[in-house]
Amino acid sequence: MTPTTGKIRTLIVDDERLARKRIRQLLDEEQDIEVLGECGDAHEAVEWINGRAPDLVFLDVQMPGDDGFAMLRTLDHTRLPALIFVTAYDQYALRAFEVQALDYLLKPFDRPRFQAALDRARNHIRGLKVPDFDRRLTSLVETLEAKQKAPDRIVVKSSGKVSFLKTDEIDWIEAADNYVRLHVGTESHMLRETLGSIAARLDPAKFLRIHRSTVININRLKQLQPWFHGDYVAILEDGTKLNLSRTYRDKVNQALGEVL
Repeated sequence: MTPTTGKIRTLIVDDERLARKRIRQLLDEEQDIEVLGECGDAHEAVEWINGRAPDLVFLDVQMPGDDGFAMLRTLDHTRLPALIFVTAYDQYALRAFEVQALDYLLKPFDRPRFQAALDRARNHIRGLKVPDFDRRLTSLVETLEAKQKAPDRIVVKSSGKVSFLKTDEIDWIEAADNYVRLHVGTESHMLRETLGSIAARLDPAKFLRIHRSTVININRLKQLQPWFHGDYVAILEDGTKLNLSRTYRDKVNQALGEVL
């Protein structure tokens, strides 16, 4: 990044409107900051970054569809803007950020914490940075990508409570618009994430997508019964019956050893 002496051109990327508003209100008080705009998803953010080349991006980690790390993988790592990550709870990210990243903000954050992150970004953008920042940031993305592919637990927030679900306890997952419903025994939990996104993070040796709207825990699978037009019915240990689409039959065969 080339050091700048003018206003710091800044982009805010977060799928939550109130979170974007909070960051913008804090930035509006800074004379050397120019807010270029706000983005609610990763795809829009990529277009903004490629088209406007901001100096600084506040980037939410958890977003529907591609998350912040998936978005970074689509950008040229030799021309990344300064990045301040924003996260609600990701324990892997927090540990990695403390060691390798420019900075992070843990929601909810207060004004002093925000100011400290912004000051660090200022120093970086003005040229007061460690020489290997870009290399360390690339390493951060790769490390977190590997760790997030197979988390040991998933964090679910509901009615003001935070639940930690062990992935091994999940029986199956179904899509619900921009949410997924996690079925754990007799309980179910809603998570604001797409099915494709959570499937990409789960261990493929344990979780298998059998339909465009369904992922199952392979260890819960009891039986497969033929159905119409090449489809099958997957029966879980608790008796739950789920459609196995012929679209996913080859992947199921590959995972289970050519059983169909």
